[in-house]
Amino acid sequence: MKQDAKHSALKRLSRIEGQVRGLSKMLEDDRYCIDVVTQISAVRAALRKVEEEILRDHVAHCVEHAIASGNKQEQRGKVAELMDVLVRSNR
Repeated sequence: MKQDAKHSALKRLSRIEGQVRGLSKMLEDDRYCIDVVTQISAVRAALRKVEEEILRDHVAHCVEHAIASGNKQEQRGKVAELMDVLVRSNR
């Protein structure tokens, strides 16, 4: 990963970690269920943003490298790998 993308993803993950700890606290404090579910949705959205950021970096770095290499097998492998992860993430 490029260092700026890595730094950004780690920063987001730290924030998400705090959100998850907040969720635990909400449950311990018997907070209203809808408030908890709302926060869970926020965590899921934040995780999707990190995933998107990492995938963008992967395409810009690894997939682009495979395309530039001219190696058809490597190109097909990277595209298949990317398609597999996209299908899994949309389930």
